[in-house]
Amino acid sequence: MNSPIQITHVGSLPRPEALLTANNRVAAGEMEMGELDSILTTAVEDVVRKQVELGIDIVNDGEYGHATSGAVDYGAWWNYSFYRIGGLTMTDVDRWANPERVRSTPGNIRLTSFPDRRDRARFNEAYTDPSSGIFTGRAKVANPKITDKITYTGQDLVQRDVRLLRSAMEKTGAKQGFIAAISPGSAARLPNEYYADEKALLSDMADALAVEYRAITDAGLIVQIDAPDLAEAWDQINPEPSVEDFQAWLQLRIDAINQALVGIDPELVRLHICWGSWHGPHTTDIDFAHIVDQCLQVKAKSFSFEAASPRHAHEWRIWEERELGQRKLVPGLVSHSTNIVEHPQLVAERLERFAAVVGAENLIASTDCGLGGRIHRQIAWAKLEALAEGTQIANQRLGS
Repeated sequence: MNSPIQITHVGSLPRPEALLTANNRVAAGEMEMGELDSILTTAVEDVVRKQVELGIDIVNDGEYGHATSGAVDYGAWWNYSFYRIGGLTMTDVDRWANPERVRSTPGNIRLTSFPDRRDRARFNEAYTDPSSGIFTGRAKVANPKITDKITYTGQDLVQRDVRLLRSAMEKTGAKQGFIAAISPGSAARLPNEYYADEKALLSDMADALAVEYRAITDAGLIVQIDAPDLAEAWDQINPEPSVEDFQAWLQLRIDAINQALVGIDPELVRLHICWGSWHGPHTTDIDFAHIVDQCLQVKAKSFSFEAASPRHAHEWRIWEERELGQRKLVPGLVSHSTNIVEHPQLVAERLERFAAVVGAENLIASTDCGLGGRIHRQIAWAKLEALAEGTQIANQRLGS
C-alpha cells in the first residue's frame, strides 16, 4: 500500500485587509513595527489554521512576513529581500519602467529590462491594454541597485518569520511547515554598480542568503528556495540566446544555490522553479526539458514546478526519462494564472498521471505558484480546496 500523497502549496496566500493596511502604514511611516508584529501574529495563526482545516499537510505563514504593495502584487516574493540584504541603495525606479540592462556572462547574455521581455514584445498590444487583465491593479514598486558588497541584514526579520510560524503550528496542530526564501540568482537580478565579476556577485549573494536558509532550517522548518531565475530568466534575455549559452549562464546560478546550502540537510530543502507569475501568454518560455537536469543538481529533497499551466502541463512526460533517486516531485496541480477553479477530478487525474510515472510515494500535491497577490482571495482559497479534495480522490484511487 502506498503512502498517502501529502498536500502543500508554493507559498504566497491572500493577505487579510488588516495586514494590507498595516503594510501600507508601515511603508508610509505611520505605524511602529511592534504594532505590525501584533497584526502579523494574529494573521499567521489564522492562515495556518485555515490551511490545516483544508487538509494541507505542509503549511506556511502565507509569506505574510514578506511585505506586499497591495492585494495585487506579483513581486512580493522578491521585494522582501530588499530589506534584508545589505549593499543595496533604493531608487525610485519601478521594475517595469527600468530602462537599464544587466550584462551577464557567459555568452555575453544580457538580461533585458522587464518591459523589453520577448513575450511582452510579441504581445505588446495585449500587455499595454488594461482590459487584458495582465497587470490590472498592480501598484508601482521602487527597486534598489547594488552599490556595495552584499551582506545579510535580515536576522531579526527571518527570526520573526520562524517564531510566528512555529507558534501557529503548535496552536493548530500542524506537523510540517516551510518558509519561502529567494534564490541567490533571483536576488542578484538588480542593476549592479559594484561587482565587476558576476561569479563574485553570486557568491556573495549565496553567502548572504545562506544566513536566512540556515535560520529557517535550524528551526526544523523546510526552506523553499524560490528560483524563477532558473526558468523565467530565459524570457528576460533579448535577443534570444542559444540553449547552450543559457545553460552555461544557468549553471552559475545552480552552483550559487548549492553554495548557499552547504551544511544544510537536503531533507529540509525544496526548490521551486517557475516561469513567472504574471498572466501573460508565456509563448517564449523555455522548455522544461532544457533545464531540468541542471535543476536536479540542486541539493534539495523536493522539487516544485508548474504542471497545471497551459504552457507546461504537457511536460510531465520528461519524468519518464529521469531517475528521482531519493527526491520527491511537488507538481503544481492548480494554477495561479487563471480564475477558473480546477475540478477536483482533474486534480486527481493529474496526480494519478504523475504517480504512474514516478510512484505515489514520490509525490507531494501542490500549486503552480503562489496564489496570494495573483488571483482574488475567494478564488485562491477555492483552488486550495479543490487541490485538497482532488488529492483525497487520488489517494483513494491509488489505494493509499
